[in-house]
Amino acid sequence: MKIAIVGSGYVGLVTGTCFSEVGIDVVCVDIDQKKIENLKNGIIPIFEPGLEEMLTRNVKKGRLSFTTNLKEAITDAEVMFIAVGTPPDEDGSADLKYVLAVARECGKHMNDYLLIVTKSTVPVGTASKVKAAVQDELSKRGVSIDFDVASNPEFLKEGAAIDDFLKPDRIVIGLDSTRAEEVMKSLYKPFTLNGHPIIFMDITSAELTKYAANSMLATKISFMNDIANLCEVVGADINMVRKGIGSDSRIGNKFIYPGIGYGGSCFPKDVQALVKTAGEFKYDLRVLKAVEAVNKDQKLVLYNKIISYFKGDIKGKTVAVWGLSFKPQTDDMREAPSVVIIKKLLEAGAKVKAYDPVAMAEAKHDFGDTITYCEDQYETLIDADCLAMITEWPEFRFPNFKIVKKLLNSPVIFDGRNIYDRVEMKRNGFDYFCIGIDTLK
Repeated sequence: MKIAIVGSGYVGLVTGTCFSEVGIDVVCVDIDQKKIENLKNGIIPIFEPGLEEMLTRNVKKGRLSFTTNLKEAITDAEVMFIAVGTPPDEDGSADLKYVLAVARECGKHMNDYLLIVTKSTVPVGTASKVKAAVQDELSKRGVSIDFDVASNPEFLKEGAAIDDFLKPDRIVIGLDSTRAEEVMKSLYKPFTLNGHPIIFMDITSAELTKYAANSMLATKISFMNDIANLCEVVGADINMVRKGIGSDSRIGNKFIYPGIGYGGSCFPKDVQALVKTAGEFKYDLRVLKAVEAVNKDQKLVLYNKIISYFKGDIKGKTVAVWGLSFKPQTDDMREAPSVVIIKKLLEAGAKVKAYDPVAMAEAKHDFGDTITYCEDQYETLIDADCLAMITEWPEFRFPNFKIVKKLLNSPVIFDGRNIYDRVEMKRNGFDYFCIGIDTLK
């Protein structure tokens, strides 16, 4: 089987590479000539553990190739995945111009039956727009070619995307024809043989499932952050509360860790898009609006703790920052809490020295030369007045606290991810502040 993946960003690369890993011939398409040339040479535009090695291996075996020519890519292909970006408009809705542009190009060049699958995260009704765009181009050509449109949302976690694709919790596919179902069953057979469930449904339900899933996870995060803030007010310990509720199988222990808010390319965008979609149908998603509001405020919690500690004046102070990406195992800076925190620190007159294992090149797009980028975590501490732990990379979990204390001007740590033990921190002589615990007790 041959398939084409249009869009060689995060979703497209992971999808194409993983399909090629199970023996499918894959052609990845992108309009960015430089990106395609880099990919041909094994240079990938994103950081994702295991992706570079798998991509290189399958290119060498001839199962994975890259091109800017969509017409060439869909020749003899049975399936074309649309995996281009759907950036948010100013009103929060998903911008479908890239998705529909691909659909139109497909209609201009296809010459045989093709199953067109939206892999991009798209709002309800997108499949109908894709179908109309393809049909319009076919009509302009004066030809009649059978095709189907399906929805196959991705559920990839950045930092664990390879495992998520090869060993999925579920495969969701929305379609409206028997032929399309048979094609998708054949395509995903290598995965279902290992017992991973495939769920077929109507297209509208599949389009909504992606947004609903991410919004549910975002809701759990914002709920726990709201409870964490209450814990500080009433004198409770959020870690104890988390254990108490997480042991309930109906709630579970995932996504209930307090912190400084969610970020990344999915949760913020998808929550906004779902709220916007509901509004278009005259329905008010009140819970998700609250989720979004809580998350916006949560990104300021650590900054407010720093300001409070220094009695409202951090002008001239130096803050050491550990972690810049929105979460570990990725270089993604989109909607990262670090961006909000650091910009507020700079506005207040503070200096920032930062280190991240992989995201510093990306961070330069946000901060330029307004902050100091360090070679390792300890370099950030030299002449710093406090440490702000923002992204819980594994290498930050067990630092040498004797060195930390020696390098800092004053032994102060603001832990935005609750990865350190407050009792141990106090025993080691640190002023320690985290999320959801009154550390002054």
